[in-house]
Amino acid sequence: MSWLFDRLQGRQRPPTGSIAAIYAVIVTQARQAVFYRDLRVPDSVEGRFDLLLLHLWLVLRRLRALSQKELSQALFDRFCEDMDDNLREMGIGDVALKKRMRKVGEAFYGRAHAYDQAMDHPAVEQGDDALAAVVCRNVFNGSEIGQAQRLAAYVRAAGRELNNFSEAAFRDASVRFPMPED
Repeated sequence: MSWLFDRLQGRQRPPTGSIAAIYAVIVTQARQAVFYRDLRVPDSVEGRFDLLLLHLWLVLRRLRALSQKELSQALFDRFCEDMDDNLREMGIGDVALKKRMRKVGEAFYGRAHAYDQAMDHPAVEQGDDALAAVVCRNVFNGSEIGQAQRLAAYVRAAGRELNNFSEAAFRDASVRFPMPED
């Protein structure tokens, strides 16, 4: 029924296949071994979650710049479904699931706000430490500033790369992330 309402309002929902494909690009990038091997992101549930959030935020940031609210919301909904599925697979029951999903949402929005502030800092392109500090706190639990600086450089490069993609590229799921430099 909501599909009909969207159509009557002149909005088109993004095709489910494109959302799944975009989300797969995000997940695949967040799982690249180079992050864990070379950049020393903790290879743990938390480390993988933080990289997933970071990559999701990068894509949602670009979609926001393209004024793609429906696509952004559909992608965020897909992320929430994935988190729900993963928590259930880990044996989290219905009662605890609601609490855990609230924590997932808080983690995403808190990190997204901090990343946005750091990326919007006037000196971020000159290698300002604001982004590295946020990455260090969120991904490396406040240690490994050298690795955080390398990951922050990747985040800036990935942001620039995503800025090259149009709305059509996102809808076709033909977007790609750069690989971090060694």
